Order: sequence, then structure tokens, then C-alpha cells
Amino acid sequence: MAVSLDPDQMNEPTFPSHMPPMAPLAAQEQTLGKQPQHVAHVQTPRHNGWRIATFVPAFIGTALLTYGLYRWMAVNGMSGMEWALLSMIGATFVWVALSVSTVGVAIAGILARDRADARSWRDVPCIDVALLVPIYNEEPVNVFGNAAAMLRDLANRAGPHTYTLFVLSDTRDDAIAAQEWQAFEDLAKRAPAGFAVHYRRRDTNTDKKVGNIAEWTRGWGAAFEGMVVLDADSLMTGRAIERLASELSTDPQAGLIQSFPMLIGAQTVFARLQQFSNVAYGWLLAEGLATWARSEGNYWGHNAIIRTRAFATSAMLPHIKGRGGRSELILSHDFVEAGLLRRAGWGVRFLPRVTGSFEETPATLIDYVIRDRRWCRGNLQHLRLLRTKGLHPVSRFHLFHGAVAYLMSPAWFFLLVIWALLGKDAETNVIRYFNEANPLFPDWPPAMSHIDSAVFLVIMYAMLLTPKIAGAGIIAATPRAARVFGGVGPFLGSFAIEVALSIAYAPIMMIQQCKAVLRALTTDSEAWAPQSREARRHSWGTLIKFHWVEVALGLLLLSGFLAGLISVWLLPIVVSLVLAVPLSALSGVRISSRVPASFRLDSPYTLREPAIMQSAQQERARLSLALTPSKLKL
Repeated sequence: MAVSLDPDQMNEPTFPSHMPPMAPLAAQEQTLGKQPQHVAHVQTPRHNGWRIATFVPAFIGTALLTYGLYRWMAVNGMSGMEWALLSMIGATFVWVALSVSTVGVAIAGILARDRADARSWRDVPCIDVALLVPIYNEEPVNVFGNAAAMLRDLANRAGPHTYTLFVLSDTRDDAIAAQEWQAFEDLAKRAPAGFAVHYRRRDTNTDKKVGNIAEWTRGWGAAFEGMVVLDADSLMTGRAIERLASELSTDPQAGLIQSFPMLIGAQTVFARLQQFSNVAYGWLLAEGLATWARSEGNYWGHNAIIRTRAFATSAMLPHIKGRGGRSELILSHDFVEAGLLRRAGWGVRFLPRVTGSFEETPATLIDYVIRDRRWCRGNLQHLRLLRTKGLHPVSRFHLFHGAVAYLMSPAWFFLLVIWALLGKDAETNVIRYFNEANPLFPDWPPAMSHIDSAVFLVIMYAMLLTPKIAGAGIIAATPRAARVFGGVGPFLGSFAIEVALSIAYAPIMMIQQCKAVLRALTTDSEAWAPQSREARRHSWGTLIKFHWVEVALGLLLLSGFLAGLISVWLLPIVVSLVLAVPLSALSGVRISSRVPASFRLDSPYTLREPAIMQSAQQERARLSLALTPSKLKL
């Protein structure tokens, strides 16, 4: 069971802290194996039409493809291997088809002028909102610089709501903590009138971020109607925060409202790749998800507002049993908390049209993979939580989809191995050779022809690229949208570069995610460290050590290709794996302003930084001068 924190027994931490008088809020740790005792009396509307339009076409498309392959494979009867291959193709294709249908629903919703998110802000009831920034060994200059910029922007709006900022530190490094305290004192003196600022460093970081938020909720949550949960790299405009607070204030059924964070601050090739994809196509997938999910949305752990009492009574997480019956913390807690809120009757909404919600992204492929390992472990844990009593079916889908996002990589790897073993013709079909050598095994059907291979590959790549092509097509066909990307020419050039690099990095990510899944299944924990967001170059030794598996597999496939044993259609994957080390090195290269516009992967946020980002950079620069090492009190 999770550690229960009684507010009456909370002592002031040993470390320097500045907190308001306690406002205890009764919190109930949830029991996953039983229905919740208290369910909110709220009614959320049904949206089956949009869901049918999303899922039915995806299932029909998958069924048609699977049936077509079955007819081809069943010419000489079906072996166990063939059934496994067919099942794997269907299981992977359905998720690709769902992405395509989600884009279709997004476009249909936009054309239908769906204004579900539109709302008048006149006479919005005022609420007290806590801005929570949980941190762990982060760079204090960046955290408090962002906080200062957000408070200033909120003050300039003079909205109806009252805000209090809490920096909740789990930092274990005393030198960093000393800078945090100095940065807090600086921010407290400079905070706009009417905005209180507080800081608390826990003696022990029990249950990590989950325990940090839970402890604040139990100790101080009663004083606030809502809490905006931010990450260390989160940056939100005053307008965005006001929008979330007003939505919560005017929608008594909402338990959580999630914004769509856009990526900013990208300087390297890999970061620009992520940012361009997020800005150019991500909005379309987000719009589709919001259209069909509606009040059964999801939570991404930050840049969202939560009704404090709903969270306390409905979403306090227990520990679960891990290997050997040991108590285990729920890692990807956000998905689970969203499901528990919906289980208790609260609406979980997603507002992708809220502008001004930002976050940063890892600067290199290696940094991205390291973060991805933690997410993989947590998302696979969700498979054990699918049995939670009372979850809404859509909440179960979110949990399952989060796990499948990582299980897809082993599935794709399985298909890659089978495709390689099939060879390029009947004479190079390894599986057929061994079957003929061993009469206990049935014959594999004739090897896939070059034409069949090409058709299958084109279908898969077309489906994978459809969301990108749809998003790019809308932007390129809209002059106003294209201008914010630097014009149609530079945008299309960047689009081509993004697609090429995404195809190049995909096989590397496939292998890395296979390794992450294996680590999650065979080890007990993953290192918990702050995310690296600064542009940096990894040494060649580090790159080789990190990517040797990809290179070894690539060289093995390359030898088969040179020997005439492997289909030419596998060549793009072979090249990517063989060049994993230089491609990873390329990911950390800074993109210079001197590079031609078509190669810069520019987006609106690289061509013109948001005002809130400029304000945060100014605050960071000022703090970096104020927090000199000579002033640290260790």
C-alpha cells in the first residue's frame, strides 16, 4: 500500500521552506479491485457517432487487408507460423488505421464547424487556483525563470481568478537545492502584487512526483478549487492558464482539463524534427482525439488543470503488487489518474485549441531514448491495471493504447525478421528451406514476389504517412498558415526533410523500444533523473556503446543483402541500422541560421519565439547572474 500522509502529523521539513497555513483536505486512496464508494453525480454526454466514425473504418480496413493476405497465404493451407504472421500484421495495421481515421474525424469535425469548445467568458465565477511545479534536481534558473514569466503574464491579464504558485521540490542535490532557495527568495520579492509564491523541499521524496502532489493535496488542497500541474520545463501564457481555470469554473462536471502542449526551444536536428512534427501534424491528431474522446479524455501529467477535491476523493493512487509480491509505485500515473477521475463520474476533457501551452523536448536521440525507457516501463505496467473495477471503456482503451505504443516495436521487429527470412524469391526463402528439410513442418507458401512486396510496403508507408500528408496538405493549401512556416517553399522543403529523417530514425527507435520493453520485463526499476533538454554532443564512444545492437543487426542484414538473400525493399531499414551511430550524432547537431530555409525544419516557434518564451529567457538570464556560486549557502 502507498504511504498515507496525515496532515495532522505533517512536520515542517528540515530544509528551508515557505508555505502558507495548512488547509487539510480529506483524501481517499483508491482501491483498484473494487468499485469506488463515492461517485460524483454528474452526467457526461455520449459521443458514439464520432467514435463509430473513428473505430469502425479502422477495423474494416484492417479486416479487408487481413482477409486479402489470408487468401494469398492459404493457397497451400495455413501453418502455425503463417497464422502468427497474419495475426501480427493485423495487430500492427489496426493501430496505423486508427491514426488515419482519427485524422479523418478531425477534418470532418473542422468542416462541420464543431464549436464545442467555444464559450463566453462573461460573468465567469472566480476560483482560487494553485500553480504546482514539482521538480527534481532541475536547473533552478530555468524553473524559476519560467515561473516568473508566467506570473507576470497572468498579472498583465488581470483575470477573475486568484493564483498561488507552489514550487514543490524533491531535489536531493544540496547545491542545486541551495540555488532553488535563492531563486525562490528572488521570485517572492519580485512577484506581481496579489500573487503569492511558496516553496517546499521534502525531506524524503516518497513516491516521487505522485507522492509530492499527493502530499500537497492532503496538506493544502482545501484552499484551492483547482490546481494547474506543470512540469519543470512547462511554460504557459496567462491566457492559456486563464482559459483552463475559466473552463473548470464554468463546467461543474469537469474533473480534469488537459491542454495540448506545443514544443519550443528546439535548436538541434532531433529537437527541430520533434518540434516540426508536433506543430505541423500533431494538432490534427490532437483535434481528432478531442473530437471522439470528449469527456473521456486523457491526462499527460502536466499543463492541465484538475479539480482539487475530485482528485483527492477519486484519484489518489495506491501501490500495486510487483515482482515477488513487492509493493510497486504506479509509474505512468497520469493515464491512471484520468481513468480514476472518469470512473468516479468526473469529465476528463481535452482542449487542443487552447493556445499558449508549451514544453521543451530532448535535444538528442539518446536523451529521447533515455526518457522513453521510463515511459515504456510505466505504460507496460498499465496492462496490469486494465482489470481495475469500474473504469470507462474509453479509459481502458487509453491505458491499452499506451502499452501498445511500445509493444508495436517488438511486433514490427518480428515482421522484419520474417520478411528477411522469406528472402527475395523461392530459392532464398529460409523458412521454406527448413520446412522442406524437415517434413514435420508444413510448406511455407511461395515467397512474396517483388511486386507483392512493393505493394505491401507502399500500403504500410502510405498509412503511416497519411497523418503527416494530411496536416502538410492543409498548411500548404492555406497561404496564411504557410506564411507562419516561412512560406510554401520552405515549408514543403522542411516537410520532405522531416519525413526522410523520420523514416531514417524509425528503425533505430524500433530497436531501442524493443530493448526498453525487454528491460521493463526483466528488471525491477529504471533510473529516475531529470530530463536533459540542453543541446549537447555525445562522444563517439558513447554513441557506439549506445547503438551497437542496431549496428550489429544492420551489418547482419547488409551481409544478407549483398549475398542476394534479402529483398531490396528492406534496404532503407538496413541503411538506417548500419548508420545508427552517425545518425545519432547528427541528431545533436545545432541547426545554424545560415542553413537554407528549406533545410532548417522551421516552425512558427523557431521563426518567431512566443512572447512568453522571450520573457522567460530574459528572466533566466537575469537569474543566472543573480545566482552566482559565491552566493550559495551550502
